[in-house]
Amino acid sequence: MPVKTAAAQIHELEDLHAIAGKAAIVRTVYEGKDISPYWDALMARVSADVSDAGAFMDLAIILQTLGKSHEAAITQKGALEMSRKYHIRNGSGSGLRVLVIATRGDFMANTPIEFLLESSNANILLHYVDELTADLNDMPEHDVAFVAVGESPENLAVLENLERLLASWTGPIVNNAPRRVIDLSREGVAEAFRNEPAILAPLTTRIARQTLVDLSAGLLSINLIDGLTSFPIILRPIGTHAGHGMDKIGSADEIAAYLTSRPEAEFYIAPFIDYSDEDGKFRKQRIAVIDGKPYASHLAISDHWMVHYLSAGMAEHAERRLEEASWMADFQTDFAVRHADAFAALHRRLGLDYFAIDCAELSDGRLLLFEADVAMIVHSMDSETVFPYKKQAMATLFAAFEDALGSRAGQAKPLRGQQAHGSNQAGAVSLVEAL
Repeated sequence: MPVKTAAAQIHELEDLHAIAGKAAIVRTVYEGKDISPYWDALMARVSADVSDAGAFMDLAIILQTLGKSHEAAITQKGALEMSRKYHIRNGSGSGLRVLVIATRGDFMANTPIEFLLESSNANILLHYVDELTADLNDMPEHDVAFVAVGESPENLAVLENLERLLASWTGPIVNNAPRRVIDLSREGVAEAFRNEPAILAPLTTRIARQTLVDLSAGLLSINLIDGLTSFPIILRPIGTHAGHGMDKIGSADEIAAYLTSRPEAEFYIAPFIDYSDEDGKFRKQRIAVIDGKPYASHLAISDHWMVHYLSAGMAEHAERRLEEASWMADFQTDFAVRHADAFAALHRRLGLDYFAIDCAELSDGRLLLFEADVAMIVHSMDSETVFPYKKQAMATLFAAFEDALGSRAGQAKPLRGQQAHGSNQAGAVSLVEAL
């Protein structure tokens, strides 16, 4: 790619559709602030100019944040029909120019890089691709590229196309491994660690609805399914995340009851692993792995086996926050050291520059691996009043991610924002300026 003058680069950025983006919008809603002034400003923009792709894209993000997925998809589709190129300026915009290769979809479709770079000075240059994209020739000037497309049935054809498109890429790029992202399917991850002594990744199998019907009717024995010996088991529809449609099944009769509420034709089936600790609580860790090194994102502690941070009651239980604070503070000298073999195996077998995992510790010292993905949400939006200890831990993670991008781009230390990592100064400025 020919080197352009500074003036040409600035002009090129101005040609992209400026958006506030996910981080600024989600933070506004997450913190309980009124998003309606920005919504009204965006609606005024599209009323004045129906070709304002940037306004449509931010409207789609607001709709997605408010849980209106169908309306969000339609609005995003309209934006992408007008333009595939968008620009998020963080802070002063004097940092790295990061070309982010993304695809259509909800917040789980791509790596949430907007959250990872929210407190930087980076320019995020979003370039959307799909299964029909013919080439990647029309790219804006950038310092480093990042492949953000995550694993899902919907993204399979996109990733297969990217494998072709990126085969001859010669510039600095992170996660240029579409095939390895495809292999992050639940069954793919389980198979990758089938014989790994430091990790237990419960064997996960795709199973047709009719086979489940046969199991529920007693026409098929549970021990004839690979990886299973008895109940309880875990069932979930293909392609779901965040526990949607997932349930613990204790008997054949419960399979029949489960299917009455699920219309899907295919599911994942896996053994249920009781990972509760001596106090009866379940602990699940989310960890980002950057160039092979793990970084703490959160520890959720729950009375229920299906652990999600928002429903685990972390904000209501001071003792749980105290434990999470200790875990985060000592992560690099304690947890990361104790599970060094597991993290080495994760980096070696997955072969990605960036990914995140959800896991738990088993009493025998192994990591119980629930999921590995490039699209897990890693953020710093929790209240600093309630979770004051998170600011430093997330700053460390975000700095490591930015440094990894800078290193790949050939810059020893990228310029960071003057604000502290974890604050929303960059995002807040974007919303104010839009008004």
